Amino acid sequence: MKTTFTLFGRIMKHITRSPDTIITVAITPIGIMLMFVYVFGGAIKASLPEGANYVNFQLPGILLMAIASGIAYTAFRMFGDKQRGIFARFNSMPISRSSALWAHVLTSLVSNMVTVVIIFLIALLMGFRSSAGILQWLSVTGILALFTLSLTWVAVIPGLTARSAEGASMFSYPLIFLSLFSSAFVPTETMPAAVRWFAENQPVTSIVEIVRALLNSDPVGNNIWVAIAWCIGILFVAWFFAMRAYRRRTV
Repeated sequence: MKTTFTLFGRIMKHITRSPDTIITVAITPIGIMLMFVYVFGGAIKASLPEGANYVNFQLPGILLMAIASGIAYTAFRMFGDKQRGIFARFNSMPISRSSALWAHVLTSLVSNMVTVVIIFLIALLMGFRSSAGILQWLSVTGILALFTLSLTWVAVIPGLTARSAEGASMFSYPLIFLSLFSSAFVPTETMPAAVRWFAENQPVTSIVEIVRALLNSDPVGNNIWVAIAWCIGILFVAWFFAMRAYRRRTV
């Protein structure tokens, strides 16, 4: 555990010294949020229930998009460590073989949660307001953390198996596009039948809907278990294949 936290500190130093990482992960989603609220918001708001706050409506989708963008850097950093022989070097030392891997996973979780906090603060300046209580905020935090862990383990796979740095990070684009084909920015009722069916039966929509309901203090019912099931299912499948790739490529 001590080794994992030491290596975690090493990676976090690299992040803080890389302005392009901070700009891409934090600023780009904020720019998208500004665009949707102030450029498209007037037109989209007509399809929302009367009196709905569009900042509140689209914020969960922006958060998931930011996380998907952030984990691309996890794959990029892992690819760089593999190419430089960092994993092999650590595996030759008298430390846990998985310490370097878990350091990347922990870094992804912490750095993405920092990005989430920054986006929440900007959203407050744009008019975001929430009636959620402490338990609902804790639930939102838990779901976002679980979603981050799930995508992080997905990122580990290309990080260890890609043949180029671009290939390691490009995998995140389909994940970002899932937010666009969901209920993140517009109600699914406005979509054509085929697109609506896809949007309503993919993981991003279920997670967006639960986060939105929790922040608005709306009833969540059994839908929260659907969102959690998606996250846990993705996590375990990705973890299984990531560990196989880790043992084959670095051990």
